[in-house]
Amino acid sequence: MKSYQFTFEQLLPIPIAEAWDFFSSPINLAKITPKEMAFTVTSDKDQLKTMYPGMIITYQVSPIFNIKLNWMTEITHVSEGKYFIDEQRFGPYQFWHHQHHFKAVSRGTAMNDILTYGLPFGPLGQMANSIFVANKVEEIFEFRRRKVIELFGDYTTASET
Repeated sequence: MKSYQFTFEQLLPIPIAEAWDFFSSPINLAKITPKEMAFTVTSDKDQLKTMYPGMIITYQVSPIFNIKLNWMTEITHVSEGKYFIDEQRFGPYQFWHHQHHFKAVSRGTAMNDILTYGLPFGPLGQMANSIFVANKVEEIFEFRRRKVIELFGDYTTASET
């Protein structure tokens, strides 16, 4: 299986505690996912208040042609205020490992994502990645970057004042 990796970094003009509270809540993921993906958390929301290793989260998502897919991830590692890792247990990828790192910086927080994934179907999966999947992943993270600026402000603008 071929694997693919993306790294995304964004500076946030908010304290690390505020960034952690927002991004470690699975409920907030829908707020920073493009609407056309129809991303819905299907887990019992009352059980998603505090992230912990072993937490299972279920979703429905429509990445293409409005086809609804079920997706299940597990939070495998958590270091409060520093990082958490989610891994797919069931879903559209053959392999999904997503690290979320947070670090206090001058006037805010640096947020880093390291996403590693693999696709099923061998050469067909590789072709799908080249034609569609990699671009879709980049589009989703670009949408998230813009949405985070809309929600919390632009670090560059905030740091100039």
